[in-house]
Amino acid sequence: MITVGFTYDLRDDYLTQGFSEEDSAEFDSMQTIACIDSALQANGFAVARIGGIKALVGALSQGQRWDIVFNICEGIKGITRESQIPSLLEAYDLPYVFSSSAVMALTMNKALAKFVVRERDIPTAPFAVIESLADIDHINLPFPMFVKPLAEGTGKGISGKSVVQNKRDLKEISAEIIQKFKQPALAETYLPGKDLTVGILGSGNNAKAIGVMETFYKNGAEMGGQSFYNKKNCEKVLEYALVVDEMSTKAVDIALHSWRTLGCFDGGRVDLRCDKNGVPNFLEVNPLAGLHPTHSDLPILATMTGINHTKLIGIIMDNALKRCSLSQLKSAK
Repeated sequence: MITVGFTYDLRDDYLTQGFSEEDSAEFDSMQTIACIDSALQANGFAVARIGGIKALVGALSQGQRWDIVFNICEGIKGITRESQIPSLLEAYDLPYVFSSSAVMALTMNKALAKFVVRERDIPTAPFAVIESLADIDHINLPFPMFVKPLAEGTGKGISGKSVVQNKRDLKEISAEIIQKFKQPALAETYLPGKDLTVGILGSGNNAKAIGVMETFYKNGAEMGGQSFYNKKNCEKVLEYALVVDEMSTKAVDIALHSWRTLGCFDGGRVDLRCDKNGVPNFLEVNPLAGLHPTHSDLPILATMTGINHTKLIGIIMDNALKRCSLSQLKSAK
């Protein structure tokens, strides 16, 4: 039986250390950890729970090894935090699930990811990076703009104030982001169209889109985007539906082109939003997508297409084993 080391950041651990709900929003609940563990076992794997990066360092220093590591650690500090565990595993020549350290570092910096996809003629909204308020005087984008942190997930730093109509509001929200998150703000031309997510499984030319999901905002939701409040309360204020039409076909093409251009592995999602002409635009890629069975976008989308959580984890593992040339190990064991 293949042994899978399981690395994760448990939210409760950070809450007890004094982290706020928003600070720890990207970390996983015990329910998520348990569900992934059960899904791995149901697919025939032996699971060794490790924990976060410090626990991994301790285990490696003691000589512990695994056939492959299922890594969902978000990391704590720095724009390259998602690349920390992949880098460590690469140093120890241990195969792992999901994208490389280089991809994790690139895609966490949303501006760099947009630079790369834009060079491949993938549609993405015009944007500017605001490192200090002085940069605002040099921005030549029309209002309204959408402003968010350069390198956060789970809607952190996004609220009803993120859609700005004038320079004063742009300065206000940018100052809040720079001060609170200790990183630049990213300002983009606001896209008023549909909010789409494309789920992707596989790597390179073998990557496939499993479907396109549109997000709808109910009464009580913050308008304008996938804010921290909306994501936290998704069961109450958001609705989801599969989209199968000409626009979704374009969305799949753009998402797969983005996924392959950025070099993502095994499974994740690409977030898109349509412009005023209905053209899907790249927003960002999430190569380390949330995997809670009923709260995270990728499993929600997968379930809509007939792929339950256990099967989803199994497909991701099969993709990783094939990519790492370990498929024969599963057959042998």
